[in-house]
Amino acid sequence: MELYNPAKVSTTKYLFFTGKGGVGKTSIACSTAVSLADSGKKVLLVSTDPASNLQDVFGIPLGNKGTEIKEAPGLVVANLDPLAAAAEYRESVVGPYRGKFPDSVICNMEEQLSGSCTVEIAAFNEFSAFLTDEDKAKRFDHILFDTAPTGHTLRMLQLPSAWTGFISESTHGASCLGQLSGLESKKGIYKKAVHTLSDGELTTLILVTRPEAAPILEAKRASEELGTLGINNQLLVVNGLLESSDPNDLVETALFEKQKAAIENIPAELLKRPTSMVPLRAYNITGIEHVRHMLSYSGSTNNGNSPAKISTYTLADVVDELYSSGKKVIFTMGKGGVGKTTVSAAIALELNRKGQKVHLVTTDPADHLNFVMNGDTGISVSHIDEQLELEKYRDEVLAKARKTVSEDDLAYVEEDLRSPCTQEIAVFRAFAEIVAKSQDETVVIDTAPTGHTLLLLESTQSYNRQIENSGGDVSEAAKTLLPRLKDPNYTEVVIVTLPETTPFFEAQRLTEDLKRAGISTKWWIVNQSLSFAKTTSDFLKAKASGEIQWIERVREVSNDSFAVIPWKPFEIKGNRLLQLL
Repeated sequence: MELYNPAKVSTTKYLFFTGKGGVGKTSIACSTAVSLADSGKKVLLVSTDPASNLQDVFGIPLGNKGTEIKEAPGLVVANLDPLAAAAEYRESVVGPYRGKFPDSVICNMEEQLSGSCTVEIAAFNEFSAFLTDEDKAKRFDHILFDTAPTGHTLRMLQLPSAWTGFISESTHGASCLGQLSGLESKKGIYKKAVHTLSDGELTTLILVTRPEAAPILEAKRASEELGTLGINNQLLVVNGLLESSDPNDLVETALFEKQKAAIENIPAELLKRPTSMVPLRAYNITGIEHVRHMLSYSGSTNNGNSPAKISTYTLADVVDELYSSGKKVIFTMGKGGVGKTTVSAAIALELNRKGQKVHLVTTDPADHLNFVMNGDTGISVSHIDEQLELEKYRDEVLAKARKTVSEDDLAYVEEDLRSPCTQEIAVFRAFAEIVAKSQDETVVIDTAPTGHTLLLLESTQSYNRQIENSGGDVSEAAKTLLPRLKDPNYTEVVIVTLPETTPFFEAQRLTEDLKRAGISTKWWIVNQSLSFAKTTSDFLKAKASGEIQWIERVREVSNDSFAVIPWKPFEIKGNRLLQLL
């Protein structure tokens, strides 16, 4: 696999970087921008990532108007705040109705506009101005976007029914009503932006992934989804590849072999795209020199000393408290790829070992869970098929929608049902049924719904009482479970993250999301920490030193209620799950 070279990918004016959270989109985008500016090009870099750390990368305050980077003449960087944009957008839609509708209806409207879909559309609203601005097109040779819109958002923007009064009047009960309300004036700009994205002569989509199974599958999904929309000028960049290993260091050798296996299993469909790689770096990509080093310098920029150990709890300590407190429902929560499945399995096994009757519930594929559990464990396991539950929910909502909306508007309903919130609601209903039938055991649930989804379920109950013919009914089991989730004596949410920038910020937003829903969190788990692994590799020890700042951030937000799990040089399955403790 050849090294990633910005000069080879910069054949179009617009470059979009996309991929799973934490794969290094921002680092790759920044390094590309600096490299192009160093070659004499005029470059504009725009970030719409809610977890953006562009200020840290360039070491200066950044705003949404564009800031010149003195150390890289020709480079201008704009850092858009999609959360602030979403808040302004939400108020522009809801504001006119304050004082006219009951408070319960206003709260429902606000929650409908609080999900990830709304944030993404607000972000698209912001960067559409950059994408369609003719003056900027003339001023800059290249315009780079850190974080591309998903296929779901782009399809929604293209639906004719999305621009009618149907959105604000809809009663079909889908999960994210009204994201496009009041944007009729933007229709022409959006149309031009979507056209530019799909024009291979103007735009290149760069899929960024890590040499790990979950990010690679996410890249495949994104590639296929965007390809169906005609966005086919795609490149794949594998970031963070360990180029060699020290045979005398067990951790480095295991990491090398794990990455090698992931690369060998990249789907053939992805390999049809031009593919390149960026080696794993031992330093954090912050500061202009490190940004320049990323694409050319493999070595460490410090002496590779072992980082200071941080005194902390272990996962065993967390399970001890869960056991003694008698919690009946335990969620693990965090973004994909942080290790929720193995952590929840380890918690379930240890609680069972202590004498509790335990039911482990997961949305992971059944064969993967069986692989992780590795045989008879003494606990009952339920696998919820996300796709099956989503289809059941979609069929229910569409059947009711067909009674109240036109065929044209059904296209919007169908697209709205592709949203992440819809899938969470569908799966949550299945979770609720399992918990409702399990009064005499502790239920450990791998993958929890966000606070936004829980609020949607609550608001749907009140909404359904006010609006006739509403769809997406909340089951009795879900109604019973919602109050239990808010009871800190009954439910515990364990936040799982990695000691890295994006996973931390995303986990922090999840806790804020849950807080809005009235659900408190206490324990955080920092998973796969190299700084706690027994490695003798100077390279890995240097890399591990970059984790400390994020472990310290976890310490702050958790009020010292956190545990660290070292990176393990073996497959986490069966009896080895207990070694996470």
